[in-house]
Amino acid sequence: MSEKMNAYRMVSWGEKPQQVEVEKPSVAAGQVVIKVGGNGLCGSDPKMCKLTEEIGTMIQWQMPFTLGHEAGGWVEEVGEGVVGLEKGDPVVLMSSSSCGKCSYCLEGNDNNCDYGIYGRGYGRNGSLAPYVLVENPREIIKLNTLDPVTAGPLTDAAATSYHGVKKALPKLKPGTTALVIGAGGLGSFAVQLVKALSPARVVAVDTNPARLDYVKGLGADEVVDGTAENSAELIQQAIGGDGAAAVFDFVGLDQTIEYGIANLRKGGMFVLVGSNGGSLNQQWYGTLPKDAEITTYQGQTISDTQAVIALAEAGLIRNDVDIYPFSFIEEAFEKLETGQLQGRAVIKMEH
Repeated sequence: MSEKMNAYRMVSWGEKPQQVEVEKPSVAAGQVVIKVGGNGLCGSDPKMCKLTEEIGTMIQWQMPFTLGHEAGGWVEEVGEGVVGLEKGDPVVLMSSSSCGKCSYCLEGNDNNCDYGIYGRGYGRNGSLAPYVLVENPREIIKLNTLDPVTAGPLTDAAATSYHGVKKALPKLKPGTTALVIGAGGLGSFAVQLVKALSPARVVAVDTNPARLDYVKGLGADEVVDGTAENSAELIQQAIGGDGAAAVFDFVGLDQTIEYGIANLRKGGMFVLVGSNGGSLNQQWYGTLPKDAEITTYQGQTISDTQAVIALAEAGLIRNDVDIYPFSFIEEAFEKLETGQLQGRAVIKMEH
């Protein structure tokens, strides 16, 4: 008789997820089953219920599926042919998926792999359950000192921010300033990463006073209230000089893109991460600073995630979390959506 477990699951297109009973996964050759310690909640999770069947089918998502893509835990079962992993090993799982065979993966740019359009927690069974199946062991990263229960957010929020900060590091020289727009889960990690990896000053902008207080404690040199009538002027004053050497936009609205470009110095880099549909409603010629670089991306690479884990284990970045039991998952999602969290919400699994 198969063993059952509770899971937080998308059950139908256009409907809210539900707690349901499903079968515990079993391992096959080349696969690994992970005993989930904790799973971080992401702002993308609640948006998945808005997908239509037409779009879901087009991107090869399979309904129903269990949510959760920020997982940490322990190796439970190892399939035939898998090497380097043993039962009980503390691990985290890559939040993005990749094939390991295409040109992007072979170049180390696995966040651009076409396979990444679906994965654990977005189109396939994820880790908001006591156990999760990993079909590709390359997506498992061992931990040394970090607690698997709370380490999951490092694989997504922190590693995604790291990918952008890494791109801009050559711009962040002594005497320069980085502008971080949006001090939420990703933005707060970006503040820490810029301070840990560069000599640049950091100015952070947000509309939530609590988030500004939080990132000030993480090392932001100055913060600006994005709701102020003269916020554009305040941002310019905080940056000073001839503009920011790097701008990280974790919001992605028309206004934030406009602010970001307007405050970018010549030869600087604008990094767009937020995916809220914004655009720059101006002609590009004469609007962009000379020699400026514009880049956008989603996700992170395996090497990004390994680097972030190393920084956290060295104590160079913090991973603040609010832990909730599985039975309080709805409350945790509500606090996430209403901006009431300080760090990342983590659902602790019950076994």
